[in-house]
Amino acid sequence: MSESYFYAMSVNNACANERLLGACATLDQAEFEAPRSGFFPSIKLTLNHILTVDWFYIDALENGGLGRSVYDPEVPCATLPALREAQRASDLRLLEFCRGAAPRAEVELARPDGVMQRDRADRVLAHLFAHQIHHRGQVHAMLCGTRCAPPQLDEFLLAGDAPLRRAELRSLQLRETEIWRE
Repeated sequence: MSESYFYAMSVNNACANERLLGACATLDQAEFEAPRSGFFPSIKLTLNHILTVDWFYIDALENGGLGRSVYDPEVPCATLPALREAQRASDLRLLEFCRGAAPRAEVELARPDGVMQRDRADRVLAHLFAHQIHHRGQVHAMLCGTRCAPPQLDEFLLAGDAPLRRAELRSLQLRETEIWRE
């Protein structure tokens, strides 16, 4: 896979997070924290999990050296506004990394058992994007039990979807012409 693919996926990731968190912003704190069906049993816990896992993998991709300390605390954002700000900052870091990604570069990942796993950046990025999609889907399903309509989250990659992603790109200060760089 090429660098342009990973950059496009990082734009997709940032836009989907922007849209999902924008929808969640209509929830009050009680709805944000309410118990729900899911691996992480609330919208708050699921979104915080997405964020901390992002921090872990982005730090590893950047060779930042933080390792598993990014999970302390496990739930760093108590409110949606704080989480939204932190997620946007994380997404912008990932966009910047993918803008100049070296897909075959070696990445070291500190596993829970203390072992340092080595893998290629392209595989780490593919895993990170799959992780994001998986858990955003869980939040999407949780929103079905709230007064907030779950937003459309898969309108970011096709050329014909350009008008549908315009608001998120503008919010992220990105241009359509930046997405697919051949």
